Amino acid sequence: MAVDELDTRILRLLLEQPRTSVREYARSLGIARGTLQARLDRLERDGVITGTGPSLSPAALGHPVLAFVHIEVTQGHLDEVGDALAAVPEIVEAFSIAGGGDLLARVVSRDNAHLEDVIQSLISVPGVVRTRTEVALRERVPHRLLPLVESIGRSIGRTPTG
Repeated sequence: MAVDELDTRILRLLLEQPRTSVREYARSLGIARGTLQARLDRLERDGVITGTGPSLSPAALGHPVLAFVHIEVTQGHLDEVGDALAAVPEIVEAFSIAGGGDLLARVVSRDNAHLEDVIQSLISVPGVVRTRTEVALRERVPHRLLPLVESIGRSIGRTPTG
């Protein structure tokens, strides 16, 4: 999906000021509220904007340990194992991957003993061959998309228009 300069300005505002009203966004951008709403609707429909809920901290919710678990799966069982992972509340996201392993899960836990319990439950899932766990020590770059949006905006500004 191609975004234009106005789209990147809208996305920047959404990322920098997520709790601002549509009316205030429109005023800041110098565009009509209807124009902004139409752009937001299109960005949502096209899958650029995927959510509007709050970002939550697993640590503040009592789960300060973060680990990345590589999961090797028996051939032909990827979907079943993926479905089983979705039933584990401590798995906050999981991806099919190429490379070492078949799945990569981001797991949060109360402490190391709880993490071990979660991993043991994963090992018991039919189709899981083995796991390899890496515990995160400290977040160095928090999840962010603003630098990407800014980069896209800069590249749009350099693109010659017909």
